[in-house]
Amino acid sequence: MRILTVGAGAAGGYFGARLAQAGRDVTFLVRPRRAEALRARGLRVSGPGEEIVLDPRLVTADALEGTYDLVLLSVKSTSLEAAVRDLAPAVGPGTAILPLLNGMAHLDHLADRFGDGAVLGGVAKVVTTLNEHGDILRMAPPTVVLTGERDGRPSARVDAVRAVLAGAGIDTPEVPDIIGAMWHKWVFITTLVAVTCLARGAVGEVNAVPGGTEFGLAVLAEAAAVSAAAGYPVPESELGFTARTLATPDSPLTPSLYRDLLAGHPTEVEHVLGDLSARARALAVPTPLLDLAAVQLRVHERRVAVVG
Repeated sequence: MRILTVGAGAAGGYFGARLAQAGRDVTFLVRPRRAEALRARGLRVSGPGEEIVLDPRLVTADALEGTYDLVLLSVKSTSLEAAVRDLAPAVGPGTAILPLLNGMAHLDHLADRFGDGAVLGGVAKVVTTLNEHGDILRMAPPTVVLTGERDGRPSARVDAVRAVLAGAGIDTPEVPDIIGAMWHKWVFITTLVAVTCLARGAVGEVNAVPGGTEFGLAVLAEAAAVSAAAGYPVPESELGFTARTLATPDSPLTPSLYRDLLAGHPTEVEHVLGDLSARARALAVPTPLLDLAAVQLRVHERRVAVVG
């Protein structure tokens, strides 16, 4: 299976590195500056129980040739338009695109560009970040990719993708409804984003103050209500997991969007929060806390645009 990993950031770079380490035919589509850094230093991954140093196969958009069997797309939504333009020459009649973005809006965008049949559903569960050298740090144990046909039907190509991922030590449990799984991940990440951004603190800092845990649970209730109204109620086990996550003492957990906010970078506010708020309005679900978080982050985006 010929695999193109679009980007070599914290998540995509991690999964691509695991696949390359396992001997899979993996090429990383990267921007020239990232290519230069990776050629000089290599692709490095460190985390609990693993150290990976690779000399990865790299290609930039101007040199991309031929089509691929699988395109692993794990970029921030702010880079989605550019990534779609860059990867287009790699998509042929038999190419499967596995997007690992948060939210749902990217599915329509990809389907409009490449056709419904090319696009799988996907969920990534991994806690990674880039350090000051551009190396990938894995900060917690989960290494999971969920995928499936968006209409829920079994397919040989999904089986093949899952086998390739499993062969690289990436957990890929079978899911009967990948769209539901995407909604449930969206509830989790949106809750973390809204809680940390509104309260300006890591999870442990929020629940350490009076009212912090209750605030987190109120945000979770709003996000879960939207998912349920859309036809994808979050299972009690997952609601319980998120509630426990929000109440973990001294937890340093922060989503990447919050880290981007603190660093003064653009964020994925529209893809993660804005789209969910819009769907909530269409479904007549009140989400005052999520709406407030979206407004706050939009103010940040305006400031970043002015400075830029």
